[in-house]
Amino acid sequence: MNMPKEMNRYCPKCKKHTLQKVSIYKAGKRRGSAIGERRHAEDKKGYGGQKFPKLAKPAKTTKKITPIMTCPECKKKWNTHGIRLRKLELVA
Repeated sequence: MNMPKEMNRYCPKCKKHTLQKVSIYKAGKRRGSAIGERRHAEDKKGYGGQKFPKLAKPAKTTKKITPIMTCPECKKKWNTHGIRLRKLELVA
């Protein structure tokens, strides 16, 4: 699906419509030192069976893509609701 790089949307902080820039959310790098990551590694190692099996066949064929809107005036960013698509392309 094609989506415009800029969209005219309402900014609740400025309380008016502005031409907002659209970008796609990308997850950050995972930290091995994070408590959840350490707990997950602890559960996986040692005896007691396999806690987190590898999925043979994923249930869904698409992922939800989250567009991020940025107001040019106040520089505030919003995550909009995710759209389930195979591919999202930003076009001018």
